[in-house]
Amino acid sequence: MNSISAIRATLKTGATVFGLSAVLLLFLPDVFIDLLALPQSDELSWAMRMIGVTLVALTGNMFVVASTASDSGVTKAAVVMLIAATTLGVLTLLIPVELNLFASVYAAVGFGFGLIYGTLLLRSKRSR
Repeated sequence: MNSISAIRATLKTGATVFGLSAVLLLFLPDVFIDLLALPQSDELSWAMRMIGVTLVALTGNMFVVASTASDSGVTKAAVVMLIAATTLGVLTLLIPVELNLFASVYAAVGFGFGLIYGTLLLRSKRSR
């Protein structure tokens, strides 16, 4: 599999992960809040639902880019996702509560996707 095909596959996999998160945030925000060990509030539940809607849009865009964009478009999307996934990992570790297993795993997923995007982007650049 060449680097661009691997980036496309990573975008689709990431879209699936974000899609699952979006469903959880939209329909069961309090579960997500509990998993992160954040204090419950109506305001936070509402904010989580709004994040869920945003993730629905991101999920769709990632899948569309992976399926239909030019190689250049896929590469540019991978740069955006490298930054977003890595930042998600950092912000998850900075949640203002005691770090727990779920938050650690969630951060690791973000860092993992960031690492995959970074590696594939380097391979793509070398193969040109």
